[in-house]
Amino acid sequence: MRAALAYVGLGANLGDRVGQLRKAAVALDAAPRTRVRRRSSIYETTPVGGPPQGRYLNAVLELETQLAPLALLEQCLAIEATLGRQRSEVRDEPRPIDLDILLYGDEVIAERRLVVPHGKLHQRAFALVPLVEIDPNIEHPALGRQAATLLRRLAATSVVRTEETW
Repeated sequence: MRAALAYVGLGANLGDRVGQLRKAAVALDAAPRTRVRRRSSIYETTPVGGPPQGRYLNAVLELETQLAPLALLEQCLAIEATLGRQRSEVRDEPRPIDLDILLYGDEVIAERRLVVPHGKLHQRAFALVPLVEIDPNIEHPALGRQAATLLRRLAATSVVRTEETW
């Protein structure tokens, strides 16, 4: 399979948040047929939805991968499980790590297990801010708009760049 660029959003609001982001990035870089090309800064953000919970740290990784989209999803889910994420029926609950495939090349995928671009990417500053940092000209393939344009259309939010480093 030919290599594709994929963008994965990372989030954590339980435990050692920075450590969890770092471990997830290392695990993705070490995964077969995948390597991390670029990393955004780490941002602290207010939770969106779900029960009351602490603030998140969020970032985005640009990956070069030869994994098919569903195989990349499986890799992300395995990394989440290794890092202590236990999924439940509660939506948007606190979690030690969350890995979301935001974009996979210019593909538009609408399957039961995977929607790419991420279904709420255009509404989530906590994903768009680090994505735009990596590539302000990247286009949302389903909407045909640059991520920077989508970000400008969002209301002011509390996405704050941290001093934390990878």
